Amino acid sequence: MSDRQRHRKIAIILWLAAALLWMAFIYYKSSQTYSEQDMRPQLAAMIESAMLSRWLPQIEFSYGGQPVTYKRPYDMAEFFVRKGGHLAEYAVLAWLWLRVLYSSSITGIQRYRFVIAAAISLLYAGSDEWHQSFVPNRTGHAIDVAVDAAGIGLALLLEFAVRGRLRRREPQKK
Repeated sequence: MSDRQRHRKIAIILWLAAALLWMAFIYYKSSQTYSEQDMRPQLAAMIESAMLSRWLPQIEFSYGGQPVTYKRPYDMAEFFVRKGGHLAEYAVLAWLWLRVLYSSSITGIQRYRFVIAAAISLLYAGSDEWHQSFVPNRTGHAIDVAVDAAGIGLALLLEFAVRGRLRRREPQKK
């Protein structure tokens, strides 16, 4: 086995371990009850209600059958933090799966790395929401899978843009 093959094998093992550990972290967080994840007390300790109310947009909408309103500033702030968490969690997951696939020497997948990374991440997002529906005081929402999909899409778009930019910077081979 050449040094290059050995390095590639080590890389795929490390990236695969990172992706699987990240999935385990997501599973762990999804297994917690809502009261274990409630951020409102910490938000209240850090930011006064009046100040938070000035920062938040004065909007009201329903999400998963529950109202989200500026009239309850800590609830609204927590909502945005949680949805940002969904975006970030699944952006990282998609990026990790891309790393696994870029490290892999399996022939035939090179053209489909982005699709495979997106599919694995999206399937996990769906299974995670389903899993949450069994956790006390938690619910699984299809719309959360859409938020996860947005994170996946952002990660893949960013990777695509960075790779395209790096390719343009490389000197042209003649």
